[in-house]
Amino acid sequence: MAFVPIGVDPSRLRAWQQEALASYEAAGTRDFLVTATPGAGKTTFALAVAGRLLISRVVDRIIVVAPTDHLRTQWADAAAAVGLTLDPTMTNAQGPVPDGAHGYVTTYAQVAGRPIIHAARSGRKRSLVILDEIHHAGDGLSWGEAIAEAFADVHRRLSLTGTPFRTRADERIPFVGYEMDGDLLRSIANYTYGYRQALADTVVRPVVFAAYTGVSRWRNNAGEVVAASLTDAGTKSVEAAAWKTALDPSGGWVPHVIAAMDERITHLRATGMPDAAGLVLASDQDDARAYAGVVKRLTGEQPMLILSDDPKASKKIEEFRTSTRRIAVCVRMISEGVDVPRAACLAWMTSYRTPLFFAQAVGRVVRARGINESATVFLPAVRPLLTLAAEMEIDRNYVMAPPPKGTDDDEMALDMPAPEPAEREVSEFEMLDSQAEFAHVLHSGRAVTAAPLVGGPVSEDDEAYLGLPGLLTAEQTAAVLARRDSDLRRRVDTAARNHQLGGPDLFGIEGAVVVPNADGLSDGHAGWRAAAELRREVNQLVGRVAARTGSPHAQVHSQIRRAVPGPPSAAAAAEVLERRRDHLLGML
Repeated sequence: MAFVPIGVDPSRLRAWQQEALASYEAAGTRDFLVTATPGAGKTTFALAVAGRLLISRVVDRIIVVAPTDHLRTQWADAAAAVGLTLDPTMTNAQGPVPDGAHGYVTTYAQVAGRPIIHAARSGRKRSLVILDEIHHAGDGLSWGEAIAEAFADVHRRLSLTGTPFRTRADERIPFVGYEMDGDLLRSIANYTYGYRQALADTVVRPVVFAAYTGVSRWRNNAGEVVAASLTDAGTKSVEAAAWKTALDPSGGWVPHVIAAMDERITHLRATGMPDAAGLVLASDQDDARAYAGVVKRLTGEQPMLILSDDPKASKKIEEFRTSTRRIAVCVRMISEGVDVPRAACLAWMTSYRTPLFFAQAVGRVVRARGINESATVFLPAVRPLLTLAAEMEIDRNYVMAPPPKGTDDDEMALDMPAPEPAEREVSEFEMLDSQAEFAHVLHSGRAVTAAPLVGGPVSEDDEAYLGLPGLLTAEQTAAVLARRDSDLRRRVDTAARNHQLGGPDLFGIEGAVVVPNADGLSDGHAGWRAAAELRREVNQLVGRVAARTGSPHAQVHSQIRRAVPGPPSAAAAAEVLERRRDHLLGML
């Protein structure tokens, strides 16, 4: 029984979607690539195209290829809302598309499993194939080869992506045209809608990147205790060790940043987003489970734990999307394409640092529902992530030209900073502990430190803790976050002491022998905390001196080390830090 599809109501389309639709119809080509920033509404645009082509009888069937099984259901639900029936349950063992359906939704993995069946289905009728997040089909992957085989002869192909580039520099994407531009190989998009345009149109939320530094301590394979700041780690191998130690759930960095995100969620819920939620992004499943325990300890509420090998993962994502749960802890299941509009905060607690993954993960919290919403991303103050955050507004539409022979491709696969040639392997160390402190916010690609608030403190509880974008300057935002840092530290310490009563020590390390002092801390931890407070003061004063003189932070640090000799501040004793603090105060 045939029926006429309804399609997307034109009044629902955003200005960019209407413009892109007009561009598509004017082009009239087999292939059309749309590059639109995550959260802009690529699904709605694609369904508008599908409806137009079905109604005008240009095509008779719609096939959507998505990255994950969960997105199959999400696509089918979105299609059903506009009168299009797409079956998200078809397997490779089935034959023709069921009668009464306009088409079906599959995954890149399914197509790779049996491309010939998808070629047969798409060839039986004039078909539009929608390739969602097509950057997954780089020709260096079996997925790309299968997509090229399955859909080489279809009537129309509509490719969508928010990140039209691959992690590896030598991978090409099927059905995408390229041109050489100097040393870059640029993809050619038929229509581009970047983050800056979407931000100006209030289609996405403005993002505040709150960077947290802190000192990590570990023992190397020679038995030496090494301390380094995330911000001033030095070599890549030291940076990687400090980063990995900071992400250890038994240290102090993770609970501090989770507490900061939880406080942000509380303020969002009190000031116009009653269902605001946060995502904690972990590197692996073991860390995800441990982070979930930290969330429970700090907030008293069990977070949603979403793991890729959990058969209920898709159901959990859907439950989290529509529930009022505050926090979800996940590995990669929720990093791309998943629509959770109420998610407004992201805690970056992973070693992943590729541009593609960063853009897609941040894209989970930028989807706007109102003009006064903003997103906050809490991340380690390490160079790779700060660079990606500063480049957030750059429209990326290229992959690098293939690298010369001999490039170590395994380093890219690891997604961790490559070790320096003369350094020991990063894995050869024992993580001891870490602490966190607010470093700066990133605003328009620049780092803004916590300078004193001009004109006195901001009233109304710091304007509901950064409640409306534009209400506070970048400098005031940094000052508010820095001011709240000490309160967060007390909250984390209290939770740690309460947890200590159950067996583990202050940092949650099982089996440690702890002798509390009068303040409830072991002597070693008391000394560590005192030095940490001085270290924070020194770093804040360095930021103020740098802002006043226009000098880079590293130059001010070198200057203070010459004036007050000793090891770097990350490893300096309390008495050295006191003298440096006093010297910096004299400079102001």
